[in-house]
Amino acid sequence: MPNEQLDELDLKILEQLNNDGRMSYREIGRKLRIALGTVASRVKALEQKGIIKGYSVILDHEQLGYDFNAIIEIFVAKGKLVEVEKRLAERPNVCAVYDVTGEADALIIAKFRGRRELNDFVKNILKMEEVEHTNTHIVFNTVKEDFRLTR
Repeated sequence: MPNEQLDELDLKILEQLNNDGRMSYREIGRKLRIALGTVASRVKALEQKGIIKGYSVILDHEQLGYDFNAIIEIFVAKGKLVEVEKRLAERPNVCAVYDVTGEADALIIAKFRGRRELNDFVKNILKMEEVEHTNTHIVFNTVKEDFRLTR
């Protein structure tokens, strides 16, 4: 259920920070025509509510050498799903772990520097006693990848 305590001003502040996490409170205030103190107090409240979890940069993974993106379906033995998901979430190549409906039990999105790295990763998952099998999808082209939503 969405946080019903957010008003239009909170959403506008979040939108500004989502577009540029380095934007100063002064700049946000100027753009939204509100006082610096209002911006600061609103952002602090959003952080305390856990709506703003942190601040980061958006990297171009391909320029860092991550040429292979994979979506991997994981099929897990009954009663072991949470344990497997936690272990997968700790792996550095894994960007997302989803508990899903459908035939697969979990879905992960991961990035790799090459075919061999992807191959080793999948084989290591299959070594996990709780994993029955996997189904790997290699991404040919990323049309959109942006998890920054405010509305």
